[in-house]
Amino acid sequence: MKRCPRLTNKQIKKLQEIVDNNQSSGPEVRKATAILLLNKDTSIEAIIELTRYKRRRVYEVRHKYLVEGASALIDKRKGEPKKLLTKKQREKIVKTVKQKSPQEFGYRYPYWTTGILGDFIERNYNVKYKSKTSYYLLFRQAKFTYHKPGRVYHKRDEQEVRKWRKRTTPAIKRAMKDKDTFILTEDEMILSTQTTFQKIWLPEGEYPKIEISNNRENRSVYGFLDIKTGQEHAFKTERQNMYLTVKVLKKVRKIYPEQKLLILWDGSGWHRGSEVQKFIKKDKKIKTIYFPRYSPEENPQEHVWKSGRSQVTHNHFIENIDRATDEFIAYLNSTKFAYSLLGFSALS
Repeated sequence: MKRCPRLTNKQIKKLQEIVDNNQSSGPEVRKATAILLLNKDTSIEAIIELTRYKRRRVYEVRHKYLVEGASALIDKRKGEPKKLLTKKQREKIVKTVKQKSPQEFGYRYPYWTTGILGDFIERNYNVKYKSKTSYYLLFRQAKFTYHKPGRVYHKRDEQEVRKWRKRTTPAIKRAMKDKDTFILTEDEMILSTQTTFQKIWLPEGEYPKIEISNNRENRSVYGFLDIKTGQEHAFKTERQNMYLTVKVLKKVRKIYPEQKLLILWDGSGWHRGSEVQKFIKKDKKIKTIYFPRYSPEENPQEHVWKSGRSQVTHNHFIENIDRATDEFIAYLNSTKFAYSLLGFSALS
């Protein structure tokens, strides 16, 4: 049997957008999910159980997508959401969301949520939508994006972070202007065979089940994000220590053979270790800045990890840790990430 060609990164991104889009219908999400899982070599039994498609239907959906593109996934039965509010009312609500806090209307919390917006509309306009999609559309019209509240370490020192920002910003500004200097933000993560999960959209009454592994194997990944270009450089290692850090720095130096490098990373022992400091001193063209303690959100590389996990490893049974890590790294190194560092980014 002839093997179906692998999806391109562009096709994978398009399918993921359909899955993540609140306006996608259940059938559209189910088709996109089936294609993505099949591309990740998920067992056909798991795909059938997850999507409720028959085996033949799974392959038909992928074939049609490869031939016709995204148009093959469109749900022809889907109509426009019912608009119970008038245009003038919607405009007024959007303006309220953008300019005022829920606390100004007697709510306890300062941030808008779907529940608070729904209650606000029902109390003031006597309208109650059956679907959350209508509220999502109002938030999008207000140019709001969905965020889960960030975690803040209890040991985080806000004053220390502010001082770090003030002290570091001029150095980043100078490096951004110097065409011979490249700014790299670095971090490490551990990828394991333990399955991680992310919400997906499915028709009501259907519940996803994804195979998980009883064995736990780990691989470390060193990641460097080039702030000027958005290019990621990720490397697989068995673990993290100062000797492996030096090996990775040598690989980075091959990518930037003559350029000056400004590397920002945390204060881990394998960054401060004697072998690493010896290599940096000998190189003469590498400068380092340590991020403030307990402040991972200052490091753009943290966002790269989240994007990679979302696109490659979440909801996926990892049978072979090396193959999964290689796929993860391949995605990172072939994708541009325009995340900002102290307001500076590839788009600045």
